[in-house]
Amino acid sequence: MESNYGADSIQVLEGLEAVRKRPAMYIGDIGFKGLHHLVYEVVDNSIDEALAGYCKNIEVTINPDNSVTVRDDGRGIPVAMHLKEKRSALEVVMTVLHAGGKFDKDSYKVSGGLHGVGVSCVNALSILLKAEVERDGHLYVQEYSQGKPLYAVKEIGKSDRRGTTVTFKPDAEIFTVTKYNYDTLAARLRELSYLNRGIRITLTDQREQQDNGEFLFDEFYSEGGLTEFVAYLDSTRQAITNTVYMEKERDMIQVEVAFQYNTTFNENVHSYVNNINTIEGGTHVAGFRRALTRTFKSYGDKNNMFTKMKVEVTGDDFREGLTALVSIKVPEPQFEGQTKTKLGNSEVLGVVDTIVGEALNNFLEENPKEAKIIIEKVCLAASARHAARKAREMVQRKNALGGSGLPGKLADCSSKDPELSELFLVEGDSAGGTAKQGRNREFQAILPLRGKILNVEKAMEHKIYDNEEIKNIFQALGVFHNENKELNTDKLRYKKVVIMCDADVDGSHIVTLILTFFFRQMKALIESGCIYVAAPPLYLVKRGKQFQYCWNEEDREAAVRRFAGESGDTSKVDIQRYKGLGEMNAEQLWETTMDPQVRTLRQVTIDSAAEADRIFAMLMGDDVPPRREFIESHAKYAKIDV
Repeated sequence: MESNYGADSIQVLEGLEAVRKRPAMYIGDIGFKGLHHLVYEVVDNSIDEALAGYCKNIEVTINPDNSVTVRDDGRGIPVAMHLKEKRSALEVVMTVLHAGGKFDKDSYKVSGGLHGVGVSCVNALSILLKAEVERDGHLYVQEYSQGKPLYAVKEIGKSDRRGTTVTFKPDAEIFTVTKYNYDTLAARLRELSYLNRGIRITLTDQREQQDNGEFLFDEFYSEGGLTEFVAYLDSTRQAITNTVYMEKERDMIQVEVAFQYNTTFNENVHSYVNNINTIEGGTHVAGFRRALTRTFKSYGDKNNMFTKMKVEVTGDDFREGLTALVSIKVPEPQFEGQTKTKLGNSEVLGVVDTIVGEALNNFLEENPKEAKIIIEKVCLAASARHAARKAREMVQRKNALGGSGLPGKLADCSSKDPELSELFLVEGDSAGGTAKQGRNREFQAILPLRGKILNVEKAMEHKIYDNEEIKNIFQALGVFHNENKELNTDKLRYKKVVIMCDADVDGSHIVTLILTFFFRQMKALIESGCIYVAAPPLYLVKRGKQFQYCWNEEDREAAVRRFAGESGDTSKVDIQRYKGLGEMNAEQLWETTMDPQVRTLRQVTIDSAAEADRIFAMLMGDDVPPRREFIESHAKYAKIDV
């Protein structure tokens, strides 16, 4: 098979124009997310080599100048002359969008990169890219700048290894953020190691040495694949069953599923197609859910396990406390839209349904004790769902009977256009009063929250709807859950929701509680880009009538030096540390935190749903040691007031 992968396997679909002019069309944005997407595109090429059976090791290195190197031990990109293009196949791959061996089924049976923008887009958005190929005993190299080759592909030596090494430095003229985040890259590489068991992926950060003199380094390798992935995601939850695992191929569709039940009340189903995280699900998730409901319902009915139930059991009840991973590999995936977040292949639903149904039926027959534990949890979930529906209906009925249906503490804005309207969720009545005075009443609404809201990570659903602060948020936003637990956003009153809390430890805790609520109960608002966190200043530095607001230690030190002047006399420089929003007057709050012209808002996004799920469970769950370890390892990023 290897002999079929030559220069003629590289097929050209279209050119590389407009990538630099409209980069967001190709990588999502030109900020944090788009910057990291460049790495994923290069790594995906190496993963595709692994899926084809020719790559076992992938090395990712963040270099001191914030460039990134990705090296694999695959076959190496072909370098021979491409007959149609009249230039090296390596140059074609690097400079033509949608050119590659993935369109040739003799080279790759399945590929996640086919629907991506490819390494050529990475090249176009890099100030410098160097491609090195070790193949057939030779070492070849070519360099590029902003997508254009600096010289023809040339042989620079001999090599007894094989593989491709790509080093690239993102173009600062394109990206608003150019510094890579280690944890973000680590999360994706860890995910890929679980999804492709037996592949060794390393990540090294050469930008800063640790206390022991070594560079930050992680190795990701999994023999158990999805089984280990489930254990990792549920490491801070209490499991009540062993992991159920199944793997089978039918009609050229490879299906791999792993799941287990825990004591929580949330459903956590994460799905992948050819290693792509399909956050909106699709036909593979629909097939899994249908098989799960049908098989459990049939087993429970056959064994008279639902006879004492006073309410009917539904599909949602079978998924409460479920952590599941559904990964399929399909030769021709069809995604709905350009975002690759929802699979549309109709044939996949029946294949997944059949494979999961057969395997799950065997599991239940062979493990009656675990089957009983699961069915008992399902019955409890059904009763709780019935109670939650009553609580939810009470909230909605209060809306209908209360005229406007808005909470009394809400200071609404005059605009009725959701696109223009902003809702500030403010910590405490005192800060809420200041915010009401300082806001722009035309488009900014204020909802003060009393203290710390309920931790929804550990609460049953009906308890959530009983919480006064959470009811106020639902009523203010104008949204609610329907019978299928889907968030009805048709009547969303504000397209921008800003969490504004004190810049201290308690404030950070409240932000985390509110974010947990949105992630578990209103994830659709996060996914649509509606949720933000305000960034109030930490310091006010003054000397006489001169003053400067500072958001970090570096700003504060620079302001002190500026006000001290050449003499360096800091005795007349006053520094005020803002521990609470209430310490600012209305004018200060407006000009630092609420004025759209100068404020800084951090938009909340979900880079990896599986990793976000794990971190929320760890931070807000019952297991203390992992939370302590996480806080200690991240303490260097925090500014704690003693």
